[in-house]
Amino acid sequence: MKYNHKFRRTVISSVVATALLGGISAPAFAEVKFGALYPLSGGLALLGEESYRGLELAVDQINANGGVQGETVVLETGDAVDNNQAIGEARRLISREDVKAIFGTYASSRSIAASQVAEMSKVPYFELGAVADDVTERGLNYVFRTNPTAYHMAETIIEMLVEGIAPELGVDPTELRIGIIHEDSNYGSSVGKHQRAFAEEHGLNIVMEEHYPASSVDMSSIVLSLQEEEVDVVLQTSYQDDSVLFLRQANERDYRPKAIIGGGGGYSMTPTAEAVGHDVIDGVYDVDFTQYNIDPEFAPGIEDFVASYEEKYEESPRSGHSLMNYAGALELLRAIDAGSGFSADEIKEAVLAMDVPVGGTAAGIGIKIGENNQNERASMMGMQWQDGELVTVYPEGASVADMRTSQ
Repeated sequence: MKYNHKFRRTVISSVVATALLGGISAPAFAEVKFGALYPLSGGLALLGEESYRGLELAVDQINANGGVQGETVVLETGDAVDNNQAIGEARRLISREDVKAIFGTYASSRSIAASQVAEMSKVPYFELGAVADDVTERGLNYVFRTNPTAYHMAETIIEMLVEGIAPELGVDPTELRIGIIHEDSNYGSSVGKHQRAFAEEHGLNIVMEEHYPASSVDMSSIVLSLQEEEVDVVLQTSYQDDSVLFLRQANERDYRPKAIIGGGGGYSMTPTAEAVGHDVIDGVYDVDFTQYNIDPEFAPGIEDFVASYEEKYEESPRSGHSLMNYAGALELLRAIDAGSGFSADEIKEAVLAMDVPVGGTAAGIGIKIGENNQNERASMMGMQWQDGELVTVYPEGASVADMRTSQ
């Protein structure tokens, strides 16, 4: 996807905003600017744009209700195509556009780079989608994260394997031979580290670990190693391109482990299933942000979100990244609206006062900023591709289908 300058500056029209919420409240007239920093071109553009759409829908809703502190929210958008551009765009948004805070960024390494710039400039930075530990473990004062983390992803993967997948296979989880593979940035490395720790706590047998660049064009050697080690369960933490590459090459070599559990957006996207074929991805598990085939009582408002998304973009959501960004941004903007101003410390005070219970958002998560400015009420979901759809299978309270195995 090429960077489109339509993203540069977005003011949500009163017509669109009114359509979103059925025409309530008078629109605001003054403007307050916030930054929106995502990879909108390059290899991560698809999920970058999907994440941005969630933020945009939250702004629609806020502006339809009168804006923030009586002012219309304007998004000044930057393209974080790589770490260097993320830094440059963060500087531009702060110095030239005078944004009051920055929302972003989906890709962990780019979030880490850009948020350091914001911290030095004393501008709040709200991470809505990146999961690496370092995003909120650097002791920064003005960097906040609403989404679940690498820790949550790894924890859910291991718990789903032990409590759900192994019993469904009819085997003791300690008898399974497990292989961990991941892309080698902060994102994959963080998840892999926690997977090892949780696996060891449960006495699981890890027989292979390997990392690779997300830009890899050949993973056949990794597939061969998995086969030679007779790996029963593959845990892959990946972006979209490397997810597709692994699934294709595993299929080409007729490698069929008892279970593949993906971590991250690559495994949760409809375009990934279409790229590899539904016959190939059927039965594959994924742990990620809340997706759309979920019990709506667990995620109140999710059906309205999907309706608004389809009306605005004339297609169905492509991933739960839009939903998680929407849920986080909406609550952050509501908190700022309830605050006393737009200085960094006034925004920080408002954000630290957030108290949204679990189940209080369309993504099912709650929001309470705790240690390291991390949301302590965030969680991941366990899904499985079944008959062309990604359905929630874990935990039980959110599930809409039972797990399936071919064993």
